[in-house]
Amino acid sequence: MNTFKVSVQETSNNNIIKFELNEFITKHQSFEFNNIDEAKASPLAQQLFYLPFVKKVYISGNFIAVERYSIVEWSDVQDEVAEQIETYLNDGGIVIEETAQAKKVPVTVYAESTPNPSVMKFVANKKIVTALFEFTSIDEAKLSPLATELFHFPFVKSVFIDENYVSITKFDMAEWQDITIELREFIRSYIENGKDVVLPNAAETLKKSTTQLDSHYESLDDTSKEIINILEEYVKPAVASDGGNIQFISYDANTKNVSVMLQGACSGCPSSTYTLKSGIENMLKEMLKGKVETVEAING
Repeated sequence: MNTFKVSVQETSNNNIIKFELNEFITKHQSFEFNNIDEAKASPLAQQLFYLPFVKKVYISGNFIAVERYSIVEWSDVQDEVAEQIETYLNDGGIVIEETAQAKKVPVTVYAESTPNPSVMKFVANKKIVTALFEFTSIDEAKLSPLATELFHFPFVKSVFIDENYVSITKFDMAEWQDITIELREFIRSYIENGKDVVLPNAAETLKKSTTQLDSHYESLDDTSKEIINILEEYVKPAVASDGGNIQFISYDANTKNVSVMLQGACSGCPSSTYTLKSGIENMLKEMLKGKVETVEAING
């Protein structure tokens, strides 16, 4: 059984707090409840309305947003609410009854070119996964129904999924102008129909759940932790915007060599070697003086 973890996220409206989960609790659907009567189809929302300060509950994807009345400050109650949600879900509590009417939020997907001419990034207007996944064959894609279906297109070589986008690497047999619209519409329709992008146990099976990643991080030496933190803060946002990812593999204190894996659009990208040497290697050598000499990459 999945172990749900809840983290508290502030929003631009100080009356509203988001309780973000490490797993999806709706099939890409959204539900909004203004009072306990409206929430009959959501036992979880009804539970929350028993709290006297709860004004509105919004449930979507992997989060629950709660608007408060001004009788309390979130700083005084948010941790208790997070704990209540976490306990409820881990006890097998129902989030939404099958009869519930979802709030219709149109799904949009747009295609975006990447520095890698073989890779196109398809970006959705909602979060579709809670961890990143890369599949280079249909055999590897058993934990992702979406990736499995994409591999049925003869021109799909690999599939990379992260947050709110899918990066697809094509074989040379096809040109993007001939296949982009077909792929974009397929992905949009797939998400809109509420189908599983990855199976609920995918992150845990592939050791990508938040708990497993945190545990692995804590087992590393201090320099490896510093390298990961630098990559997370300075490198990953940039490569994610290009439809890819860079993943720390290992650090050798004797040779001062860092090994990383290039994924998605970064894998096999003509400019990735330059980025690696002139960007990442120089940055690590500068920020961790005397600890890093070289960075080598393998393609995912």
